[in-house]
Amino acid sequence: MTFESQTHYQRIGGAEKIHALVDRFYELMDTLPEAYGIRKLHGESLRSANDKLFKFLSGWMGGPQLFVQEFGEPFLRRRHFPFAIASSERDQWMMCMNQALNEVVEDAALRRELSDALSRLADHMRNKEG
Repeated sequence: MTFESQTHYQRIGGAEKIHALVDRFYELMDTLPEAYGIRKLHGESLRSANDKLFKFLSGWMGGPQLFVQEFGEPFLRRRHFPFAIASSERDQWMMCMNQALNEVVEDAALRRELSDALSRLADHMRNKEG
């Protein structure tokens, strides 16, 4: 299989690397004071959010459709609508994700591709002004 025909799931290193990315993402969200705004939108435990993000990213990156199999179609904006998400929450989410990508993903081109795509996705989740 050529590099061009590989999915992001394959390029990142499969489930193990996605788990590492998601674990680091939530560790950053849970510990960085500047991520307080996005952290407070989550429950006390991040276990469920971690599991759901891992399952979503697995399918989103071209791997097994774990989220869809368990929860149905993502409809991400609808699922996030109960939470007030403005530019500050989007930016905090991306700050944590970009740091996790930088620490976990060795391939610089893949990091940029994922960051760009996740940034568009995070921007789409905004549902309030500011």
